[in-house]
Amino acid sequence: MSTTSIPTSLPARVGVLGGGRMGAGIAHAFVLAGADVVVVERDEAAATAARERVESSLKASVDRATTQDDLATLTGRLTVSTDYDAFTGRGLVVEAVPEDIGLKTTALTEVEKRLGANAWLATNTSSLSVDDLAANLRHPERFCGLHFFNPVPASGLVEVVIGERTGDELTGLAPAWVRELDKTPVVVRDAPGFASSRLGVTIGLEAIRMLEEGVASAEDIDAAMVLGYKYPIGPLKLTDIVGLDVRLGIAEYLASTLGDRFAPPQLLRDKVAAGELGKKSGRGFYDW
Repeated sequence: MSTTSIPTSLPARVGVLGGGRMGAGIAHAFVLAGADVVVVERDEAAATAARERVESSLKASVDRATTQDDLATLTGRLTVSTDYDAFTGRGLVVEAVPEDIGLKTTALTEVEKRLGANAWLATNTSSLSVDDLAANLRHPERFCGLHFFNPVPASGLVEVVIGERTGDELTGLAPAWVRELDKTPVVVRDAPGFASSRLGVTIGLEAIRMLEEGVASAEDIDAAMVLGYKYPIGPLKLTDIVGLDVRLGIAEYLASTLGDRFAPPQLLRDKVAAGELGKKSGRGFYDW
């Protein structure tokens, strides 16, 4: 798609808190859409790594000809900082720090202090309550969930999560922003796990239980879903990509809010305790 001008409804200046895999992908999406983007990280080493992630994915977009802009133009829209004050003057900031409610609550409160009266704030949480995260914000009506999917550049979906106090204006704007990122929005109300994580974790946990019970091998369980149900990737391999520790954290949260049907299998707990976290550690349900 063309990125020669700033879309009319997408904020021209966007911030992303956190430059890990998800944050870098979110920054990539907004840069491609024409926004001036700042990524804020915790220290210089993390900021350098974040810049490398975003620039690498932007180069891949140029190489694949999925953008009409050259790499210099794209990277010229990107700034990386370690200072929360870099969010001052941004029209939208998306928080993308790890899935810990205390960490996210503190981060969102600090970001909001830097935002103007007309700025919007969003969280990329995959399962935590948007209403709980909004509890300490001064302007919860200007806050929603924008749940991007990994890997962000290749994913066509963003889950827009509307909280009890999300205002009508933002409820209308957020899906429009997603479309301008060349992705498809699905709009859900705030509920544990929303729609995507709740369904995805259910299938993933059952696949782990089947492996634990010796029903079939990891490869055959995944093949059954890929070949039989046309899944692009099997639930166990996907768990490896997401991270077993991440999936365990989501399952524990869903179990605490929705009941024992989301209780994590012992095999998942054992693998996390052993440091077998999936692709990022080199081993999970598969060797990477």
